[in-house]
Amino acid sequence: VIKMENTFFATLFRMKYISRWGLMRCNFGENLSEHSLEVAFLAHALALIGNQVFGKAYDWGAVCVKAMYHDAPEILTGDLPTPVKYYNAETKKAYDIVEEAAKARFAQSLPAELRDGYADIFRYTEDEKRLIKAADKLAALLKCKTELDSGNREFAPAMASVEATLKGMGMEEVGYFLDRFYAAFSLPLDLI
Repeated sequence: VIKMENTFFATLFRMKYISRWGLMRCNFGENLSEHSLEVAFLAHALALIGNQVFGKAYDWGAVCVKAMYHDAPEILTGDLPTPVKYYNAETKKAYDIVEEAAKARFAQSLPAELRDGYADIFRYTEDEKRLIKAADKLAALLKCKTELDSGNREFAPAMASVEATLKGMGMEEVGYFLDRFYAAFSLPLDLI
């Protein structure tokens, strides 16, 4: 008999079955597992850029780990498209309630002796929240770029929206990343 408290990892490993960009025609599929890893890479980079270039004191380890788990509730809720999730205040509030229930279920899916070690994966400082949100938007920008580079014009409006959101964040770490690394995402492997 498998106990609920022993299902954390089995649930987590289902990330690969959750498809993203459900309302868009994609030339390249993307699942939640791929997305979460990319967001962790980007959040780690933004935290290091903040520390090494701009003299900040981010806990890059915490940022990276929390970024890995940032969309884990979507394993239970599915990936609700942004236009639906943010349609209005009531829709957003209802989704937040469902997401909190999913987070509580994750806590219950671990044996009691391990729960403390995972207690903070969904709790963010303001800096962690900003960095992970920026990394999430950067990942979306890179997805849009990949799709557009392959001729999929359907991603043009999404790209414009993501670019505006990133600009509105006013984060120097994002500017640094885009200035130095963004263009290379269009290069073929032989030129990297």
